[in-house]
Parts: sequence; C-alpha cells; structure tokens
Amino acid sequence: MSTKLFLQAMNIHQGGGLSLLLPLLKAIPPDQPFIALLDQRISQKLKLPSNIEVKFIKPSLLHRLRAEWWLSRMVASTDRVLCFGNLPPLFPLKCKVMVFLQNRYLVESVSLTGFSLKTRFRLSIERLWLAICAHHASQFIVQTESMKRLLCQRKICDPSDVNIWPFSLMNPSLLSVVDAKINNTVIKKNCRFIYAATGEPHKNHRCLIDAWVLLAMEGLRPQLCVTLDSKIYSDLCRQIDERINKYQLNVCNIGFLSHSDLLKEYQSYDALIYPSLVESYGLPLIEAQQQGLKIIAAELDYVRDVVNPEVSFDPNSAVSIARSIKRFMGIPHKDLSALSASDFLHMILTAK
Repeated sequence: MSTKLFLQAMNIHQGGGLSLLLPLLKAIPPDQPFIALLDQRISQKLKLPSNIEVKFIKPSLLHRLRAEWWLSRMVASTDRVLCFGNLPPLFPLKCKVMVFLQNRYLVESVSLTGFSLKTRFRLSIERLWLAICAHHASQFIVQTESMKRLLCQRKICDPSDVNIWPFSLMNPSLLSVVDAKINNTVIKKNCRFIYAATGEPHKNHRCLIDAWVLLAMEGLRPQLCVTLDSKIYSDLCRQIDERINKYQLNVCNIGFLSHSDLLKEYQSYDALIYPSLVESYGLPLIEAQQQGLKIIAAELDYVRDVVNPEVSFDPNSAVSIARSIKRFMGIPHKDLSALSASDFLHMILTAK
C-alpha cells in the first residue's frame, strides 16, 4: 500500500478511548505504512508489531503543540490522518483528515457544572479548538445518528461530511440475532393518530409536527389529526400548514370539536398521541382509553398517574416521538452494526 496512515491519538490514555485504541493498533495490517502519535503514559501498555512507527508525546501543552506542528510538516498529499481523540488537527494538512468524535460534551451545549475546575478548563479549550479547527477535517466519524445530528445542528460540519461508523468491541455474532427479530416483525400500515388539545405552548404541537417531519424523511406518512381552532391559534396553524406543504405530511386539522363530538371522533382512530408537557390531570387520556384507543404519551408523571401508555417517549425530543410511532406501527429501530477494528481501518483507508 502506498498510502501512509498517520494516527493522532496523543490525548488518549484511559477510559473508553484507550479500550478502542488498543485493538485498533493490533489490527494494523503488516504491509500498511503506519505512524502513530501516542500519549507517553500508555507506552508500557503496548506491544506493537515492527511495522508500526510510534512517537510518544509527553502530556504537556508544549509537547503536544510541537507534535501538531511536526504532523503538519510530515504528511504528504497521498497520506491519510486519523485523529482518534475527538479533535481535528491544529494546523491545516495537505491530505485527507478524518476525525473520530465520541465526546458529546464537545458538541452539546450542556453545563459543565460538577466537573473539577481542571476538567472544565480542558473541555472549554477543546470546545473552542473544535469550533475553530473543524474545517481542517475532511470528514468526521461518529457512532450514532444522535451525534451526527448534534454536529450538524451546531453547524460544525455538513451532513455529507459525517460518517456513522460505530466502532466497538461488540461480538459480531450478536448482530444476526438483532436482524432476525427485525425480519420477523409484522408492520401495521395506515395507522391513524389523533391529538385532541388546544394550542397553548405546553401542548407541544411544534415538537409533534417535527416528529412527523422526521417520519416523512424516512418515507413514513401515518395520518395525524389535530383539533386546533384556526382563529384562536392562527400562527400555530399557519406554521403547521407550511410544514405540511413543505414535507407532504399526512396531517390534518379537523378544528375544535365539542366534547360529545370528540368522543365520537375517537372511534375513527387507532391511537391517541399525547406529547403535552404539563397537565394537572390528563382527562383526555382517560376518555380516549375508555373509547378503546391505544395511548402513546409522554413519559411523565401525570401520564402514569392515570394510564399505562402502549408506548411512551421523551416529549422534548422529536426523535423520541418519531421512534415511538415507529414502535407502535411495528417498525423496529434497527441496531447499528458495530465495526471490528479491522473493518474500521478498512473504512478509513478506502473512504472517498
């Protein structure tokens, strides 16, 4: 092989990162030109084949900056660089650069309260590093759809520049069991859902419609009916109509119904979906269940106080709501097929 692979992993010395790094190093093919920049603290834990050239870097800011500069001077245009420790190169490189990113704290706007002062400082610097140097990466590698969404929502990179390659130590033989369960699942088609609620913000219509958009993007268009007064909630109705037209959603607003008419209307649906964030009692849940509807509802205390839903979800997550609809319809969420260390390396070396 003419392509030389550089592995930049000089900030990995413990935890899950080290657990993945060690089998990756053992999987390097004997004919693959390979140079690894590693943390000096793991030097005693490694027994590497002779074809692997290693530079051990002292865990100090100065030595790591020097290593970044050395890397920028050493790579050729035909080489490949795999940054295995979440961060892209500090300096732009003339070759293809792939960043394996698995630290959610670097891409999600969550508080660092609870970490030590040293850790908060390090994570803050790494967040800044990622934001400033993201364009030095040709592609990012993540392990889940959630991480890809976070990267794209934060505008760190374009969706086309993110690969979902779940590299883990999972036993590949377990995957056939997952596939067998999926193949034996009966899918319910033409399901009809109703959300009987007014349009106040806590009723959470926007997140519900976002979930229907996600379903439509997967080619799934179950029917959803809402009961909004278009005069009182004109802005919300307009926004829903815009999304219906843009994504060809199977959503309709049947308007406000009297209590007696609503109870009759329930008989035309398969399930009541209830994403409301706050309720004092949850009477619609009880009434819908009494009319024979299945209940798909938020996993919140007020729901469990009155009913046991068929399926539940996180009401703050459109992804969770969409997945709950798929579960109800009998469309299972297929588990990611984990890559072995050898397969992961093959993907790195052959990626376009």
